[in-house]
Amino acid sequence: MKSTVETLSPTRVKLAIEVPFEELKPSLQKAYREIGAQVQVPGFRKGKVPAAVIDQRVGRGAVLNEAVQEAIPQQILAAVQEHDVKTLGRPEVEITEFADNAPLKFTAEVDVRPEITVPDLSGITVTVPAVEIGDNEIDEQINGLRERFATLKTVERAAAEGDYVQLDLNATVDGEDVPGGSATNISHEVGSKQLLPGLDEVLVGLSAGEEANFTTQLVGGDFAGRDAEVKVVVKSVKDKQLPEIDDEFAQLASEFDTLDELRDDLRTRLSRAKKVEQIYAARDEALKQLVESANIPAPEGVVKDEVEGRKQAMTDQLERIGATLQDYLASEEKTEEQIDQELTEAAQEGVRIQLLLDTVADAEDVQVTDDEFGHEIVHRAQRAQMQPQQYYDQLVRSGAAAAVFGDVRRGKALASVMEQVTMKDSEGNTLSLDDLRTEDDHAGHNH
Repeated sequence: MKSTVETLSPTRVKLAIEVPFEELKPSLQKAYREIGAQVQVPGFRKGKVPAAVIDQRVGRGAVLNEAVQEAIPQQILAAVQEHDVKTLGRPEVEITEFADNAPLKFTAEVDVRPEITVPDLSGITVTVPAVEIGDNEIDEQINGLRERFATLKTVERAAAEGDYVQLDLNATVDGEDVPGGSATNISHEVGSKQLLPGLDEVLVGLSAGEEANFTTQLVGGDFAGRDAEVKVVVKSVKDKQLPEIDDEFAQLASEFDTLDELRDDLRTRLSRAKKVEQIYAARDEALKQLVESANIPAPEGVVKDEVEGRKQAMTDQLERIGATLQDYLASEEKTEEQIDQELTEAAQEGVRIQLLLDTVADAEDVQVTDDEFGHEIVHRAQRAQMQPQQYYDQLVRSGAAAAVFGDVRRGKALASVMEQVTMKDSEGNTLSLDDLRTEDDHAGHNH
């Protein structure tokens, strides 16, 4: 095999490869064996069909084709090793010349890892806003608790916004009952817009025993898109009563005896959650600065694959909830071009960060232990609701195990980056990953 490499850009090369016909013979024999095992020719046992008969039956062209498809990845691998090219993503192959008994000539364009110089990490300083907790945020938390401990009391008056009503519903189209369009004794919060459009408006002012009619457009079922007449009967009106905010409430809603203790605990929990967010913000800012100062290019082929993957995942997710990409675009008031642009920018940023962290991992010779890799597999298997061994076998089959290994290694490189850069808040306090670790210990005990 002869090969040359041409640099197209800092992130892409073109390999030109020429393989003498002689070197294709092992692939050709393998192709004859594989095709021979599939064809049935009377008078020959399966897998024992001579080459000449296969040429006659299937055509020599088909066998050559199969051999070439098998040989190309091996030849690319050999050329990549010979020129010490650090490839990323999938190569785009174009066969330039090939005929029986003649050399195979083809080109392979592939993204490569650009040469990256990581700036001195200890010289990087990032500043993020200081954690502030206003009394109003504590009040919000208290109000959320109050809602959880609210009670409903039947009242002899007309329904108002915020009340709960028991009601019966019956929908008809042209006097005919809508399938599944009637319900009895539903509990509904007036003004919550949780049921049919138009219902909340007619409920205000109705008392127990009263009824009203309204028109609504049906969204599903046999009569989708048609107007339905809906009769609503109010069975009872209940007033939502919130407990007084005092020490007694603190005892009801928490393990604390006084309201002050409850408020202090809420403040501690809130500040813990905000500290975690603050460290994440510092991480994002540090990565952004490093990617910019290292001037890292984003390899186009890898980005293109990443965008296709993300778009496919988005479409699958929408399909699961019964929507299409067009529905999503309409609801977001965006064009497909805008979504592609957003996905491309996000993918470019993601790929740049990966390249940066891979470079740091190489420079610092970051190793991943079997334990760390195993831990990640267990974690991902739990998220996928699979057994770890089954999940791992699937990864190996799909060839994705190396990608997970890469993720773990980049995660370790990221931790190292965050320990070396200086992270401060706007009040000048130094932040460190230790804050997170001690927070995690507390969180473990608290929940």
